[in-house]
Amino acid sequence: MEVHATPLPERVRPRTLDDIIGQRKLLGPSGPLRRAIEAGRLPSMILWGPPGVGKTTLALLLAEAVKRPFVSLSAINAGVKEVREVLSRPAGLFPPVVFIDEIHRFNKSQQDALLGAVEKGQITLIGATTENPSFEVNGALLSRCQVYILEALSRDELIQLVDRAIAQDKFLQSKQITVESYDALLRLSGGDGRKLLNLLELVASAHVLAEPLVITDDLVTSVAQQNIARYDKSGEQHYDIISAFIKSLRGSDPNAALYWMARMIVAGEDPVFIARRMLILASEDIGNANPTAMIMASEAIQAVKAIGMPESRIILSQVAVYLATSPKSNASYVAINEAIALAEQTAHLPVPLHLRNAPTKLMKQIGYGKEYQYAHDYDGNFSQQNYLPDDLKGHKLYEPGHNAREAEIRRSLQKWWGEWYGY
Repeated sequence: MEVHATPLPERVRPRTLDDIIGQRKLLGPSGPLRRAIEAGRLPSMILWGPPGVGKTTLALLLAEAVKRPFVSLSAINAGVKEVREVLSRPAGLFPPVVFIDEIHRFNKSQQDALLGAVEKGQITLIGATTENPSFEVNGALLSRCQVYILEALSRDELIQLVDRAIAQDKFLQSKQITVESYDALLRLSGGDGRKLLNLLELVASAHVLAEPLVITDDLVTSVAQQNIARYDKSGEQHYDIISAFIKSLRGSDPNAALYWMARMIVAGEDPVFIARRMLILASEDIGNANPTAMIMASEAIQAVKAIGMPESRIILSQVAVYLATSPKSNASYVAINEAIALAEQTAHLPVPLHLRNAPTKLMKQIGYGKEYQYAHDYDGNFSQQNYLPDDLKGHKLYEPGHNAREAEIRRSLQKWWGEWYGY
């Protein structure tokens, strides 16, 4: 398979605004960005749209159109330090265009650092995001930016992207390509122009025969299954990798857990998503074997939101190692599942009279709350009485796990409910 140092999407990247496929509402003769460029103006803006529609290319060409310096940062890798370094550079005659990819990943302090520079005219900010900026971008910063919505590329536009690449790129020309069907190319790339071109190049690179290349759906599917190793945040491998991560934590292997987490980080996964999954695991797989695990995971979510990447990777690593090396118990998880199943089968059973509230005289007269034993009136703040529907008396749902912390819980339950529930 032939390998190229420069990927196809970069080799065929549009060189002018007129070369951009799609986004006619913004770039057509009466489009707002076209009018702004023709007037020599470039406002700070947020480009909101799905992956692979050309946000980075559009930002670069907008800067070139008004002859302004262009600086690109990724919110995945850039911290406050990198932002301040960019802002501290001499502006020159014209302020630079600072492009922030995935700006929704910047935390409040990073976005605040940009706010001052935008207000003072030190920079023209172009932020790109796949998330709704109303929820993910600081309100003060958002109010100083125009929001432009980029639309997903249509089927015809995606086909045009393929045809133009085949016509322009020398490597693809050498393969004498004929496209019999575009369906598999479009389906497997999911409307993402960048993935579409990468897949096209992958299919072309796999063709080593002398005769012309005929692209069919079967060929594309076969090559993709054999060669594409991608992390798609909405695709199958997304779920495979998070599954491997969770299973590694559950299996008490910090090395494997860190590896799979690093795969997600490198691929640009939302660190808050990773932290949330660890919080679920802390309850489901550790539970009362170590209640501190849930506190650690919960705090990680707040810390990741406050700090942002790349520093958040340190917090995620610490918590992942802590969870992986913690004692494990799924006793509470099993118990609630059994309780829900039982509740669905026995929803007709009444609440025992002694457990019912009695806010009126009539309710008291018919026995509501009668003979209820208030636990704090008894030695050890405990009095043995039935708390379940009468037909379920003695039905045990919670079985403590086999670990030091739940061994203490078991001893307490044996003291209180040993014969009643069979502990």
